[in-house]
Amino acid sequence: METDEALVAAWRGGDKRAGSRLFARHFEPIARFFYSKVQTGVEDLVQRTFLALVERSDRLPEGVPVRAYLFGIARHLLLRRFRDQYRDGIFDGDTVSVADLGESPSALIDRREHLQLLYQALRALPLELQIVVELFYWEGFTAPAIAAALELPEGTVRSRLRRARELLGDRIAALAPAPELAAATMNDLERWARELRDQLGKG
Repeated sequence: METDEALVAAWRGGDKRAGSRLFARHFEPIARFFYSKVQTGVEDLVQRTFLALVERSDRLPEGVPVRAYLFGIARHLLLRRFRDQYRDGIFDGDTVSVADLGESPSALIDRREHLQLLYQALRALPLELQIVVELFYWEGFTAPAIAAALELPEGTVRSRLRRARELLGDRIAALAPAPELAAATMNDLERWARELRDQLGKG
């Protein structure tokens, strides 16, 4: 199978089929990234992410996988959209959540209590914490890979992951109708996170 790097190079050289293969390979996770945060314009954001990749392909950071770089581009586009759309351009992803913005993701979510609970709690996290949680639990990125994707020090990523898990536990405990449901959701967080990812992937 051709590597992502080879497909990017071929696409930049004018091979549209290479671009189509790269798009098919990474469309679902990039679309899911946006589906969990915005109500409209997902298709446009996904297309702009891939176009930005080919436009920047001559200066891809050495050692950063194409997949990670795509998520970095997606994050920048998302932050730009929120800054343009809300609060006269003032937007702080370290403190403001998708729920604070009143955004309703466009995907339909399974009604099971665990998934609904996790879904609501995830959206209540500050956006930057939501992103690292999704990359870690949904996309299987390691802390170094997240650091590369988001252009952050690895220590910052690990700190954000710890803080995100703490806040997620607090949000789940506050939202759960029963303590037992909150405990069960957090105790099997990886499983429920994967199931939520798969539900959003159908959006």
